[in-house]
Amino acid sequence: MPNPAPEILEELERLRREVDYHNRKYHLEDNPEIPDTEFDRLFERLLQIEREYPELVTPDSPSQRVGSAPSKKFEPATHRIPMLSLQKVTKPEEFADFDRRVRERLETDDEIEYITEPKLDGLAVELVYEKGLLVLGSTRGDGQTGETITANLKTIPTVPLKLSDEAAATYPLIEVRGEVIMRRSEFEKLNARLAESDQPTLANPRNGAAGSLRQLDSGITASRPLVFYAYGISDSELPSLDTQSKVMNFLRDQSFLVNDRIKAVVGEQAVEAEFSDLEKARPSLDYEIDGLVIKVDRFDQQQILGKISRAPRWAVAWKFAAETAETVLKDIHFSVGRTGAVTPVAVLEPVRVGGVTVSNASLHNEDELRELDARIGDTVVVRRAGDVIPEVVSVNRDKRPKKAKRVSFPTTCPSCGEPISRPEGEAAYRCINAACPAQLEGHIFHFASKGGFDIEGLGGKLARQLVDEGLVKDPSDLFSLTKEQLLPLDLMADKKAENLLAGIDKARGTSLPRIICALGINGVGETAATVLAEKYGEFDQLIAATAEELEVIDGIGPVLAASIVGFFSGQGNKAMIQKLREGGVRFARYESQSTGSSLSGKSFVLTGSLSKPRGHFKNLIVAAGGKVTGSVSRKTDYVVCGEDPGSKYDKAKKLEVPILDEAGLLELLES
Repeated sequence: MPNPAPEILEELERLRREVDYHNRKYHLEDNPEIPDTEFDRLFERLLQIEREYPELVTPDSPSQRVGSAPSKKFEPATHRIPMLSLQKVTKPEEFADFDRRVRERLETDDEIEYITEPKLDGLAVELVYEKGLLVLGSTRGDGQTGETITANLKTIPTVPLKLSDEAAATYPLIEVRGEVIMRRSEFEKLNARLAESDQPTLANPRNGAAGSLRQLDSGITASRPLVFYAYGISDSELPSLDTQSKVMNFLRDQSFLVNDRIKAVVGEQAVEAEFSDLEKARPSLDYEIDGLVIKVDRFDQQQILGKISRAPRWAVAWKFAAETAETVLKDIHFSVGRTGAVTPVAVLEPVRVGGVTVSNASLHNEDELRELDARIGDTVVVRRAGDVIPEVVSVNRDKRPKKAKRVSFPTTCPSCGEPISRPEGEAAYRCINAACPAQLEGHIFHFASKGGFDIEGLGGKLARQLVDEGLVKDPSDLFSLTKEQLLPLDLMADKKAENLLAGIDKARGTSLPRIICALGINGVGETAATVLAEKYGEFDQLIAATAEELEVIDGIGPVLAASIVGFFSGQGNKAMIQKLREGGVRFARYESQSTGSSLSGKSFVLTGSLSKPRGHFKNLIVAAGGKVTGSVSRKTDYVVCGEDPGSKYDKAKKLEVPILDEAGLLELLES
């Protein structure tokens, strides 16, 4: 066999790096950057090169492993029998080849008995039962070693904690495998609750399930609507369980949830028909799937077929075609979100993608727009990200017309005309005008929230009505509302209007930190607002502060300083502050409340998603005399970790900063 050319060696090394990287993003960080179809293309090319040059296969090649290494946040759990991955097919002829190879290895002309099941898009786990009791639960990890998440798995209602006495006596050790998912309907409800409480929402059901399972605090996992579907056991040599069909019946009898679309079929044509039926049913299912899993039913045949290094020869995943489509980019508009982020939106010639007609798609931000080089008139590829959010993923430059028009990112807000800016370290441009119509509803809700003016009775629905009726053009207009203006609103009775006005009147005397927080300065939450109030005492002194003065304040820094100065220099914001004064807001001098408190001088960093809005925990810490900063350093006293803590957790470990979960923080505060 000839030696491989240098370019083959270079390509092989690049492919291994890319596959390893994307394996980590998907399996370890629950944050994939490329579609499954693109990953499959990279992996298949890697396998092709290694098949052509078997002498190049090394023990550390991605082809020799499954997934990625387990997170160091959890204790490792070694699988007694490896949790292998599955080979993939995407076309009928590819499955026909798989079926042919199975029959050839089994030396039979008879049609094969298969079990088919939907390929659920969640997180694969293993449950170990000893003498009928659940003693260990773990993620798949790299196939050999996963992460111990027993306490988290025990919170899922569909995970039995104990098997029947008969099962315990017959099978002293049994390892059940399956997928943890979040149903679509429950995912939408959870995201709505998170949004209402001003917490980060989840990207899609798969990430929601994976992130919820890999929590340091199992109480957070318990609050998430997770479901465990059992799909098999690890051992094919247990008494009386000699087929996959019998295993699934056994699991049902032991109160495991088993997918109701699992089906026994015979032969290649029956499998193809089942794949077609599942593809048609996919849009109506209440859970995410990305294909059909096909397994040889008989375990004796599975043992004859064996496995290759990373996958069994007796099973295959038939993946659905990518949910993409080509269409023409008719225009690019720029929308303004409720937080002021300016986002480019592609206006498309309507096209069907994944069963839905798409006419608009996200282009994300300026960097993405520039990298894609998408122009009006281009033919673009559209994908439904997570089968939900349409996005433009590529441009077919071979079809670019000569008159295709490039679009520049705006320098002023498309909604209000005020200048926009891109904060350091962020991908998005933002409008900081508090009176911007596109942001107004969100601003009013934040302005009246408990961290701001705390106006009782002014929620999201009422904020929407006030904007829609033109009664509030910026948040300061709340202080000029009258009973006569309120009464015509939906569900606004006489007493309710009086109570709302009383709440607004009470808010005129609120504290300076609450006023600063209510303004909605980008990056200034309750903690930073308190720091600023304690530093300056008087609101006018804060307004007059320079960036140089602000950035040296502990907990502020140059980025936040620039945000504060930029806010107070905006003409719309100056006008709003003047109207607050005219509306009777008193801007009283602030006297520090924290001297001598139990945590005086202690520095905290909050990271990840907590069970309540971060502002709630910031208030508790500040009330006890502590302070909350945005980054971890050797001066940090505690790091409080919620869901997906990321790099701040890693840095705290490296610097040996004490790490608390939510319960630990509350215990510290109580002590």
